[in-house]
Amino acid sequence: MSDFTVGETDFLLDGRPVRLLSGALHYFRVHEEQWGHRLALLRAMGLNCVETYVPWNLHEPHPGDFRDVEALGRFLDAAREAGLWAIVRPGPYICAEWENGGLPHWVTGELGARARTRDERFLRYVDRWFRRLLPEVTSRQLDRGGPVIMVQVENEYGSYGSDAVYLAHLTDLLRAEGVTVPLVTSDGPEDHMLTGGSVPGLLATVNFGSHARVAFETLRRHQPGGPLMCMEFWCGWFDHWGGEHVVRDAEDAAAALREILECGSSVNVYMAHGGTNFAGWAGANRPGGELHEGPLEADVTSYDYDAPIDEYGRPTEKFWRFREVLAAYHADPLPEPPSAPAPLAAPADVERIAWASLPAVLETLGTPERVHPVPPTFEELDIARGLVRYEVDVPGPRPPYPLTARGLRDLAVVYVDGERAGVLTEEEPQLKKPVAGPARVELWVESLGRVNYGPRSGEPKGITGGVLHERQFLHGVRARALDLDAFEAGVDAVPFAPLPEDGTPGLYRGTVTVRGAGDARLELPGWTRGFVWINGFNLGRYWSAGPQESLYVPGPVLKEGENEVWVLELQESNQGTVRLAPL
Repeated sequence: MSDFTVGETDFLLDGRPVRLLSGALHYFRVHEEQWGHRLALLRAMGLNCVETYVPWNLHEPHPGDFRDVEALGRFLDAAREAGLWAIVRPGPYICAEWENGGLPHWVTGELGARARTRDERFLRYVDRWFRRLLPEVTSRQLDRGGPVIMVQVENEYGSYGSDAVYLAHLTDLLRAEGVTVPLVTSDGPEDHMLTGGSVPGLLATVNFGSHARVAFETLRRHQPGGPLMCMEFWCGWFDHWGGEHVVRDAEDAAAALREILECGSSVNVYMAHGGTNFAGWAGANRPGGELHEGPLEADVTSYDYDAPIDEYGRPTEKFWRFREVLAAYHADPLPEPPSAPAPLAAPADVERIAWASLPAVLETLGTPERVHPVPPTFEELDIARGLVRYEVDVPGPRPPYPLTARGLRDLAVVYVDGERAGVLTEEEPQLKKPVAGPARVELWVESLGRVNYGPRSGEPKGITGGVLHERQFLHGVRARALDLDAFEAGVDAVPFAPLPEDGTPGLYRGTVTVRGAGDARLELPGWTRGFVWINGFNLGRYWSAGPQESLYVPGPVLKEGENEVWVLELQESNQGTVRLAPL
């Protein structure tokens, strides 16, 4: 068995200096049947290690309800088979442009700002989670014949807090549960971040996208000795709905990578392959100065990240430029990239055969309706990803007054007496047309993703400040929720009807016949916003706001012949084409 340690100037493998050339690839953003292909591409790019986060909320969606925690172990086994070492970053907070930064909604809903601190309840939840998770890691450490050479404590904690007691607890917990490989921290290369996020006795690493020498100079002020490592070299960036697609020049990124390596540093390319935010797990951000208090910007379904390996698993120009840089650090020629997975052989249109209204879907798959004095949050209703219908009565008779969803997060389609009255957002929470009483008001509120970074992380979703008619709160709110996970059991119980003539929202059910199954794109021209499933696999959110114009369909999701398709349209549609297209 081998031994990996932190030396005075280098990482050491069995006592000999070694440089980590790592790349980020998140097992939860790539279809499991495609792990091997993507890992082989990392090897071909010149990497000797893979790094992955672990999203707590994916694996424990409800307290004590652990789901497929073993997926991490299977991924680490695949990394070993690919000839790669592995760095595991279990959080419990991961950022990663992932829903709530990986923290379960039920944790932040209960604890608020006490999450990521020494709060006893938070530590109790973390302890239980880590004791369930860590056997997948410890049994696969390098000294036991596995690929794991390093584990990270928390994640960029200095960008958020300064609770040294909390960080010490995590460190002690990891050691007590059997982690023997080196523990490290990672933070931005700024004094307040390094002082808040570092742990005495552990190697500190830094995250940045350029100016490596300056970043390492800052690190050396805090940590004079030990090997240098950029734990996140940001070679691209992520996109927001309604924004522009972000691209970083390949030569510029390669030059930045070259500078990192010329400093004698190890590196983790973030992302080497981004993948996809399937099933609505994309997070959100609040840019706007150091406090990150600006308007919500929701992340798109694609996590392409302008990475060297694109969302579809194809080498990009950046891949080849990085390969040229990394080849200089290998004694032997690099392996050739594996062949690309077969694409869909021919385009195919989805034949829509039935439709169910949103109320019918909610009645079948949603939670029971209950009356609340004020609108409950998603967290109070135990909803991770999905939507809530709030229904409230405006008393009457009374003249038309403004109706406002105070503290709306994030988006509401509003109906008054069954007629659509408008779409509200956090920035525009008041209906344009006043409402007279008596009236019945429905607000179908959708979460666009919980904030994953900054002081607003973990903020609740839904109508968080009440429904106002003029200046009067409307009480006695009826609420019913539809969680995306409810679709896992299928939709056979939903009462479907013939297709409507107009583009009304609802659940559209159809089929698509495939000849030559393979990787594909799903195109939805004319549809506004919602989610798509193929054969029960949730491809994620689509939205006409762009910049993303289609959804990635991994080849393993499709089968020869007939495939079932569900489109959950939440706003409106002209019932345009739904089409599978080859990559």
